[in-house]
Amino acid sequence: MTAVAGVLLERSFPSMGTAVRLLASDPSPLPNAGAEVERLAALLTRFDARSELCALNADPRAVVPASADLRAAVRAALRGAELTGGLADPTLLGALERAGYARSLTGVPRTPLRRALAAAPPRRPARPHPAAAWRLVLVDDEDGTIARPPGLRLDLGGSAKGFVADRAAALLGAPCAVDCGGDMRVRGAHEVRVAHPFGGEPAAVIALSDGAVATSGVDARLWDRAHHHLLDPATGVPAWTGVVSATALAPTAAEAEALAKAALLSGPGAGLELLARHGGGVLVLDDGDVVTT
Repeated sequence: MTAVAGVLLERSFPSMGTAVRLLASDPSPLPNAGAEVERLAALLTRFDARSELCALNADPRAVVPASADLRAAVRAALRGAELTGGLADPTLLGALERAGYARSLTGVPRTPLRRALAAAPPRRPARPHPAAAWRLVLVDDEDGTIARPPGLRLDLGGSAKGFVADRAAALLGAPCAVDCGGDMRVRGAHEVRVAHPFGGEPAAVIALSDGAVATSGVDARLWDRAHHHLLDPATGVPAWTGVVSATALAPTAAEAEALAKAALLSGPGAGLELLARHGGGVLVLDDGDVVTT
């Protein structure tokens, strides 16, 4: 994803297992915004036992004290689950680990997309898990706690990128853009170019002003032939739906991230309908065709 808006200064660095780009007309807030990204990434990662998220997941109590930042991040993830009817489900950590995503995939060779598609099972749309365990997670700001059944663990990997992009953009003056691995929040008018997962020309060019856009794709993390990080909540296995990449527009990057994931998981028809109900977007199908609302 690339944002263009006049002449902007850029700071780029790796974080959250992806590339983070901060663009702003005024360079003075860039260090603070970068520090905020790193601070939140350390707090919300599931790959470091010292993180507050890991401490929450390991805590045997049903009700756990939590910082304002962790409460806000968990609330954003739950909002995404609500918005998508449970397709963007933050309670699939155990299934992710069983699928082979128990540790960071940074540095792990990625399976080529076309090879993974050839090895993938028959396409079918994903479905929410009937138990909807995410509804059992309660954030209480008055008491400063998060409640959930002991043993229910949360993964904020996807939703955290959008949440962090929103937080960082709030520290930058307009015009600005924050791109956290495809989850982008902008202030001011921008032209956003959406990368095509098969390469070549952009899949779409979007005019965006004071909003957010996010792309979710199976190509971002592909390993072991046909394994990727976007799971069917109902089955707990990687979803192959006929869509390889989905881009969604929304007021916030956290919401756009959830909508993009849900659109991909829904499959071509239902995914396009979902995007149309929430501000529009773009799907790239298995054969490389690009479909827009």
